[in-house]
Amino acid sequence: MTTSAIDRRFMAAAIRLSRQHKGRTSTNPAVATLIVRNDGNGPVIVGRGVTAIGGRPHAETQALAEAGERARGATAYVTLEPCAHHGRTPPCADALVTAGVARVVGAATDPDPRVSGKGYAILRKAGVAVDERVLADEAADLMAGYLIRSIRKRPEVVLKLALSADGMIGRLGEGQVAITGATARAQAHLMRMEADAIVVGIGTALADDPWLTVRLPGLEGRSPARIVLDRLAKLPVTTKLARSAHEVPLMIAVGPEADKERKAALAAAGAGFLATETYDGRIALPELLEDLAARGMSSVMVEGGADTARAFLDDDLVDRIILFRGLGAIGRGGIASPIDHDHIPGGFRLVREARFGEDRYAEWMRAI
Repeated sequence: MTTSAIDRRFMAAAIRLSRQHKGRTSTNPAVATLIVRNDGNGPVIVGRGVTAIGGRPHAETQALAEAGERARGATAYVTLEPCAHHGRTPPCADALVTAGVARVVGAATDPDPRVSGKGYAILRKAGVAVDERVLADEAADLMAGYLIRSIRKRPEVVLKLALSADGMIGRLGEGQVAITGATARAQAHLMRMEADAIVVGIGTALADDPWLTVRLPGLEGRSPARIVLDRLAKLPVTTKLARSAHEVPLMIAVGPEADKERKAALAAAGAGFLATETYDGRIALPELLEDLAARGMSSVMVEGGADTARAFLDDDLVDRIILFRGLGAIGRGGIASPIDHDHIPGGFRLVREARFGEDRYAEWMRAI
């Protein structure tokens, strides 16, 4: 294999490893590092690390600790530029130099001004060979939440919809309607697990009475926060969302005109509140997202309904579009989706397609 092919192979492995803690590293990105050594019999991984749950320690220090003396003269594959700033621990770039790593292969560049370009500069100054942007787009795909929060000062917004064969997302007055099969629904729960929050409008919360939790065996504790866009605090305390608020965080985005007694009842049930500004009779979404970023959230998934999805699209706040498509048609009385496979906004590119059981899956992303 050529050096380029070997680099891509090990970087791809590092990117897969980084997904292990996606959504669990607080405000830090889920980064992975592989230390690879070649003593004449081909390259061998001698150290592995992924950003720890909660954000510390970083991937580089863990991989170097596992490699020990074998890191000297080895190559480090890092999915994000090594940090260059002093915090509670020394910079990861310095740790790589101290360990005697001979070469660093990096994927995505860190937009944090404390790091951007500086981590690589530390390495080069110490005589470490550096190759940048190997599988950079693939690495950025997995850490898009961190990158978008750093650049745009808001979380990544993932719009996820399930469409029937005739382009509907539900039927008026019937609450939740099964559009996709069990395999596709399980995949959607895995996506929830990697998000910081799930967002729905009050219309969906009232019509569907959803849990919005992760309900996969062994993963129930990975449910993200639930956020309801509820300007007037209409959510009843008898809903599944309110009844589970003590177990899984529930936040109600309310306007200044929200009813105080209903807010008090929801607070007693365990709900928290996001005080928001309103514009043209609805919650101001850009300001809400800024507040969520300030709380450390990097990725939110918008799950419904049509009006909420359309509001995020109209405000140009969607970064990733995920569409599941079932085989059955809803027909008369159906609620039309605000978007479908043939009408994706400009600036988005198709990044993956799949099948889950009988259902189609497609995902689009726009440049960060």
